[in-house]
Amino acid sequence: MSAIRLLVLGAVRMHGRAHGYQVRNDLEYWGAHEWSNAKPGSIYHALKQMAKQGLLLAHETAPSTAGGPPRTEYEVTDEGLDEYRTLLRDAVRSYDRNLDVLSAAVGFIVDLPREEAVALLKERIEGIREWREAVTEYYTPAEGPASLGHIGEIMNLWVHSADSGAEWTRGLIARIEGGAYTFAGEGEPFVGVLAEGEENPYATGVPGPGDLD
Repeated sequence: MSAIRLLVLGAVRMHGRAHGYQVRNDLEYWGAHEWSNAKPGSIYHALKQMAKQGLLLAHETAPSTAGGPPRTEYEVTDEGLDEYRTLLRDAVRSYDRNLDVLSAAVGFIVDLPREEAVALLKERIEGIREWREAVTEYYTPAEGPASLGHIGEIMNLWVHSADSGAEWTRGLIARIEGGAYTFAGEGEPFVGVLAEGEENPYATGVPGPGDLD
């Protein structure tokens, strides 16, 4: 699973309707261009591809203020909303996703009901536990990882990553169960996107291939 689909669908959904540059600006505001494949080309390609797949509805609007042809605004369809929720739930519960996918999921986790978010995170912890047990039972030499020389550090890395991932997840569960953040159905959510025309202090300033679309 690529993070870009979840990121783009989630960003469009938060706006209701958004053009490509808005989506790019939001993801740069999140720093997603640093920790994921959400580069300008990938963002505009994802928007167009998901419009072809029926996940987004494309609306041609007035010409861009920067000049050029009319911009295209995108809106999440019912099918796109189902895809978004499926991707989000899978990214929250899965223990074996890349960090960019998990990061994207954390950014949208408040779109879930609080109880569901906690349940999915507990599934993630269970997946980590099962994976760690399998690795240490079947792949650790009886004499310990050090008996493999520096190759044993691979095992140490795996186990450390599993333990730290589980610890972070338990901490997030505790914060959520303690009442942190506003989840679906609880009131006005935190606004994590920029308003039209609002300056982005973290923008790269590098022109993208679809900035005028």
